[in-house]
Order: sequence, then C-alpha cells, then structure tokens
Amino acid sequence: MRETSSLREDPRLKARIVRQLRTAEGHLAGIRKMVEEEQYCVDILKQIAAVQGIISRAARILARAHTQHCVRGAIEEGRGEAAIDELFEALKYLKHF
Repeated sequence: MRETSSLREDPRLKARIVRQLRTAEGHLAGIRKMVEEEQYCVDILKQIAAVQGIISRAARILARAHTQHCVRGAIEEGRGEAAIDELFEALKYLKHF
C-alpha cells in the first residue's frame, strides 16, 4: 500500500531524521573504535544504548508523521484498515519503540 511519503511532503521532517541518523552513524563509528581498542565493556554498552535511543526517537517521529499524513489520508479515502494494518506490521519489528 505504498503512497506518497511523509518525508516528501515535509522537508523539515526529512532533514530532522537524516540529522538523527547521521548522529547515530557517528556514534556507531565511535563504538566500533571502542571495541577495536578493547575499551571497558560498560562504557561500550552505554554508547550502544545512546544509539538505540537516537534510532528509537527517529522511528517515533517517523511513525507519528506517517500516521498524521498517510494513515489519516487513507482513513479519509476509506482505506484506513489497510493503512493501520500496514503501520502495525512495520512497528512490530521495532524493539525499542
């Protein structure tokens, strides 16, 4: 049930999510270096948790925008059940939502 994307409709949303993903990428590079340098495990775990938080925030922001734009539009067009099912299918894979 692919439709228009909330990201295409809202450039600020897209920029915000890209910024968060870049931040997560930077943290991941730092975590890889910490592992390579055999740093203290608890410090590495804390950094992993920080990346999980960033990714979870990005997922929540995107899910909210999708719901407000795409799901709302589908409901207005009489395709709400399919849109809701699709959203919940995607959300079930998010462990830290």
